[in-house]
Amino acid sequence: MWLPMLGMTALPHIGGLYGGYITRKEVKTWYPTLRKPSWRPPNAAFPVAWTCLYTGMGYGSYLVWKELGGFTQDAKVPLGLYGLQLALNWAWTPIFFGAHKLKLALMEIVLLTGAVGATMVSWYPISQTATLLMAPYLTWLCLATSLNYCIWRDNREEKEE
Repeated sequence: MWLPMLGMTALPHIGGLYGGYITRKEVKTWYPTLRKPSWRPPNAAFPVAWTCLYTGMGYGSYLVWKELGGFTQDAKVPLGLYGLQLALNWAWTPIFFGAHKLKLALMEIVLLTGAVGATMVSWYPISQTATLLMAPYLTWLCLATSLNYCIWRDNREEKEE
């Protein structure tokens, strides 16, 4: 059982690595030109936070997978919702940092946050531990959604899509 655990725990990091590749240049060039709220976390906090969040969600998905006996009929909804939120998670960075589409990124992160909530609701009867592993992620997304909103609101005139 080590291989599925390691694979499912590592899976979310694939999108994180790609997102980091996109973000790396933009954090030095485009992102500093934006008006941002004073309460935003420092840039150095983001890779640390996402490493922890991706690890927690990945391990949570493994717990659900294991509890349901793998990719079974019963796993379709909970792991399907997990896959949906993971795809939405991976899509946000190219929209925000790659395409500089602040409003579209805001709409996307709202959908992502809803998908994470739905994933947690579907996981709760299966594994409360897995659900709790998603709680910091949902909390971080609420912060990130607020940050995305403020950046969109405060930069609309010169950065309008």
